Amino acid sequence: MITEPSQPTKAWVTTFDELAKLANYSLMDNLTADPDATSDGGDHRARQVYSGHFVPVTPSPLAAPKYVAHSPTLFNELGLSDKLINDDNFCRLFSGDISVARPPMRKVGWATGYALSIYGTEYTQQCPFGTGNGYGDGRAISVFEALIDGNRWEMQLKGGGPTPYCRGADGRAVLRSSVREFLAQEFMHALGIPTSRSLTLFVSQSETVMRPWYSEGSRSEDPDILVANPVAISTRVAPSFLRVGQLELFSRRTRNASRPHARDELKMIVSHLIEREYSKEIDRACGFNEQIVMVTKLFRQRLTSLVAGWLRVGYCQGNFNSDNCAAGGFTLDYGPFGFCENFDPEFQPWTGGGQHFSSFNQPAAAEANFHMFWKAVRPLLADDAEGLAQLDDVRRGFADEMQSRIQRMWAAKLGLAEFDPKLFQKLLALMTRSEVDFTIFFRELSAVPSRMQALKKSFYVETSEALDNEWQLWLDSWRALVATQGDVVTVSENMKRLNPKYTWREWLVVRAYEQAMQGDYSLIRELQEVFSQPYEEQSKTVEEKYYRLKPKTFFNAGGISHYSCSS
Repeated sequence: MITEPSQPTKAWVTTFDELAKLANYSLMDNLTADPDATSDGGDHRARQVYSGHFVPVTPSPLAAPKYVAHSPTLFNELGLSDKLINDDNFCRLFSGDISVARPPMRKVGWATGYALSIYGTEYTQQCPFGTGNGYGDGRAISVFEALIDGNRWEMQLKGGGPTPYCRGADGRAVLRSSVREFLAQEFMHALGIPTSRSLTLFVSQSETVMRPWYSEGSRSEDPDILVANPVAISTRVAPSFLRVGQLELFSRRTRNASRPHARDELKMIVSHLIEREYSKEIDRACGFNEQIVMVTKLFRQRLTSLVAGWLRVGYCQGNFNSDNCAAGGFTLDYGPFGFCENFDPEFQPWTGGGQHFSSFNQPAAAEANFHMFWKAVRPLLADDAEGLAQLDDVRRGFADEMQSRIQRMWAAKLGLAEFDPKLFQKLLALMTRSEVDFTIFFRELSAVPSRMQALKKSFYVETSEALDNEWQLWLDSWRALVATQGDVVTVSENMKRLNPKYTWREWLVVRAYEQAMQGDYSLIRELQEVFSQPYEEQSKTVEEKYYRLKPKTFFNAGGISHYSCSS
């Protein structure tokens, strides 16, 4: 279901000093630091981290930082005044200079290690040491944790510089990928999809890094040139950044008996996850074993709901490994993501993702990640046969719950009370043959037209008379079912609440980050405004610019229709 827009909050944090007073560091206070870490946070070289839940580390400030954008929506929700953007210390902190922190804030941030599994298979090859002890937050450094109106928020710098998990890289993010993540997080929130959020975006006016990318007009699958990119830092915000991969890391160590206190560390991080992400749903007075079963069931509910939401809006995660799967059940990783334009069940914008991470395979990827969550917590119930049986029942129920949620989603997207398999399969076939624009098609369908010609606005190809007749037969069958739901006007209104008018179109976002690289941020702000109201009609000017088919010139274009990475 779509969440209602947040009600305006009185801006009560107007200065950096007021923000500092909200500091409350639950992770650093309740979990263990790496005993081999430096005391001053100057831990920036790749190395093995054998134990501890986090490494204290300081971010690397941007050289000559410049403000690009912030999210007025999130500022408002957090009770932060827009005036903070003019506060020098605020800007310095969120462009990487943690030296401005004042008590009770701390002058050190933290990075975390985690394990990697791809489709339920454990990997260590990505770790430069071949052990898994060097894999984790290579360029993401959390710098602030706060309690605001009873809710806990963690603020993390993406591109904040190298950590012990950097695997020899520079720890930086470029402006291109930072603009994409900044815009996408707030767009997903406006769509009603659980997600990490965007606070601020800063760019260096002097620091650049070289990254592989696509030359203008390239049709290559892989980048064909090296490009100097401005370095940027975006601040993402969430209740926590705990991942399935973090639980996995300590579970593997427990299973392999590789560290003397691994089981204790596993229990601690699972308990911390429950406190950070599920405390409003789980009574902490219950026994810990019971809490493990409950959190696994709740995570299943959140994860299946999340993936159904992704499919509803045409979002493809692109690289849905366990390390990119938030244990709180929200969208976390905005690297090689994309939104489907011309419909394809195998849509996948990332050239390295393959079919297994394509759009309609996301439920299977989610189940593999859920399997690793279940596998990770299972050792904590080793001496509880009844608890293990309950936990295993939750695991076995994933596929049924996923299917049920997806079917309910498609039914609601089509304005129906119940899912009709034959009607739906016929629709998918017609959408594929007509190469419909996913968003425009469902928005036009939301008007409940009587003639199929009204849907042709969404077609990328010319259709034959025979195919048009098939469409009309399908439309007649669908309208007959809609008529049983009651008032058609009400059905239409409900459909428009689930089928956005405006979506992410990479060929328009490219212009925003290309202009930003020239110092012009106006299109970023325009996109912020459009993306903040994706279900609304908006103005005629906005409709003409953003509610239209992808131009043919952008089909199969490197960096637009596909990309190798978005670093």
